[in-house]
Amino acid sequence: MWKIIVGFVAFAAIAMLVIVKGGDNLDMGGEKHGVEASSAEPAQAASGAAAASAAR
Repeated sequence: MWKIIVGFVAFAAIAMLVIVKGGDNLDMGGEKHGVEASSAEPAQAASGAAAASAAR
């Protein structure tokens, strides 16, 4: 029984460390499907292409 409690405490400590170190850019939303996933990626690719062509 004590092993379960120790395992839970260790897991909780690691999870809290990851959350604290991640800061405000940590996305806990899981996999993205639908409009949220498809609308953000092309905008980033287009802005990256525009920045690359402007740098030349």
